[in-house]
Amino acid sequence: MEEWRRILANSVVKAKDLADHLGVDPKEIEAIVGEYPMRITPTVMATIKEKGDAIWRQVVPDPAELEDEDAEADPLVEDMMSPVPHLVHRYPDRVLLMVTNQCPIYCRFCTRKRLVGKPGFLKKGELDLAIAYLRDHTEVRDVILSGGDPLLLPDHLLERILKALRTIPHLEIIRIGSRVPGTLPERITPKLCEIVKKYHPVYMNLHFNHPDELTPEVKAACGMLADAGVPLGAQTVLLKGINDDPEIMKRLVHQLLLARVKPYYLYQADLTKGTNHFRTTVETGMSIIRALQGHTSGMAVPHFVIDAPGGGGKIPVLPADYLVHLDEDIAVLKNYENKTFHYPQPTKSNGRELPMVGAHSALTACRNGGNGGMDDL
Repeated sequence: MEEWRRILANSVVKAKDLADHLGVDPKEIEAIVGEYPMRITPTVMATIKEKGDAIWRQVVPDPAELEDEDAEADPLVEDMMSPVPHLVHRYPDRVLLMVTNQCPIYCRFCTRKRLVGKPGFLKKGELDLAIAYLRDHTEVRDVILSGGDPLLLPDHLLERILKALRTIPHLEIIRIGSRVPGTLPERITPKLCEIVKKYHPVYMNLHFNHPDELTPEVKAACGMLADAGVPLGAQTVLLKGINDDPEIMKRLVHQLLLARVKPYYLYQADLTKGTNHFRTTVETGMSIIRALQGHTSGMAVPHFVIDAPGGGGKIPVLPADYLVHLDEDIAVLKNYENKTFHYPQPTKSNGRELPMVGAHSALTACRNGGNGGMDDL
């Protein structure tokens, strides 16, 4: 058995085992994991310092999960945007391909809480259907492998998927969304890196929520992927009692850059059934971005986004008062020190590239960060 599989097999999955390790009430845990599975790898167990800390809250089942009755199981309506099994086509030029429901850990705030933990991987017939769909849709230039976690696939199955995707002429970019490097770093092997290198350009968006997750072993795993030519980005979920603090977030983004991972998205928590006790106010996220902008390097500042309920896609949100005033003559701006600056518009004789919208509309657009979104994990 490969070393990473042996380590994964030693994960905590039963209430009794969790009680033995962390002293929780097994009866309380059993009721929750019957509905929402649990898995905590040895790497993650080792980073838990005390009951209720930031790592604990991400992975240890909480009775509040079963008290959240009114929220939707699929708030992003992914199931309605799935033209063939396991494929979600929400944006014009990119799709999401869910290749497994298995994860190295089961985050208690997961937006796919309805799906994760079920056995099995993407079957060959299902892959064939997805490939046929992509061949017919030449507007698709970007595919994101997700799930579950694609890096839990055996090497030969992951390569089968990558190889099949690379037979599609108009498909330019392959991305992989994964929490494996941060929770099962032993999975990042030289063989895996060699496989990925064969199918470039391949990007990875990794999931990190707290600086304590960036252990030396985790940073080494990220370094192996970076050395294999994989550009690495981080997606973080804003979570109450875990990272809803500017200093914690600053430490996280700095540690990510030291691991050669670019902070990419900071997500407002989704409205997923069983997870709403993790949600913060939107203002909290805006305050965190304000605390980062200008106070650390720009490459450390992620985009703060809300994945709109009902399948509206990711909408960037910016602190509201960077743009104080906008008209045909001038833009009035405030910087991170709250100092005001005036930027003159081009003179009318130069012509305008775009029609001037009303000042109120422009301010609203800038304060909301525009509309639309980029890519799914």
